[in-house]
Amino acid sequence: MDNSHVNEHFRTQVQPALKSKLEEFRLLGIDSVSEQSLWGFLVNKKWKKVKDEMRLYEIIQDILSVRVSDYLNYVTIESYKTSEFSFDNEEELKELLK
Repeated sequence: MDNSHVNEHFRTQVQPALKSKLEEFRLLGIDSVSEQSLWGFLVNKKWKKVKDEMRLYEIIQDILSVRVSDYLNYVTIESYKTSEFSFDNEEELKELLK
């Protein structure tokens, strides 16, 4: 079974748009975003429910329309999903509720 996204074959063609968006992020002070993580955001958030192949101009439009706040919200939520946070330790819970 192929696990790649339906838009994966466009990735090399849209690389200039990805680089442009990353440069915009850097101008706004967000230096830690990689091309891979931006592509992951697009695949897992923007194109999550895409069934059919998109057209090239639609993919570029989606890339260029990514807002920094949307990306940062996505990264924050993903980090919460992968963290090993639990309320098992009562001291940690009390510290959190202070």
